[in-house]
Amino acid sequence: MLDRDGFRPNVGIILCNANNQVFWGKRIREHAWQFPQGGINFGESPEQAMYRELMEEVGLKPEHVKILGRTKDWLRYEVPTSWVKREWRGSYRGQKQIWYLLRLMGRDSDVSLRATSHPEFDAWRWNDYWVPLEDVIEFKRAVYEAALNELAPNLYHKGTHK
Repeated sequence: MLDRDGFRPNVGIILCNANNQVFWGKRIREHAWQFPQGGINFGESPEQAMYRELMEEVGLKPEHVKILGRTKDWLRYEVPTSWVKREWRGSYRGQKQIWYLLRLMGRDSDVSLRATSHPEFDAWRWNDYWVPLEDVIEFKRAVYEAALNELAPNLYHKGTHK
């Protein structure tokens, strides 16, 4: 499902613990770290997609988290043509995302990377909120920075990073 500009609707999830550290997942069989994210299915709201992706990728249910905020508008990134499947070239440009900031209300042991038969991550860790953007694949960095900056006031007092 693409919009008229060639962007696939998607959600991104910044999951934080009580210390305002964020969930950082290592993509399966790769040395790439990222936040959970995934597509919005036809007829699904962004919030419904966020809860589905949270369960599929991290094994957490709605009762394990509290929504602290979400981005006001879509954040977009373009995917380099070389990364796009041949049959999608010419129509698919990238993703547009609504980002959610969640607080883990459960325990670390509630996280399960094997909640489905198609895991996205093979390792995870807690990381400082201001994740090192050089660890993020280059074409997603600006969106990560925009999402972190927009959602930070939900965790931090104005003008501080603590």
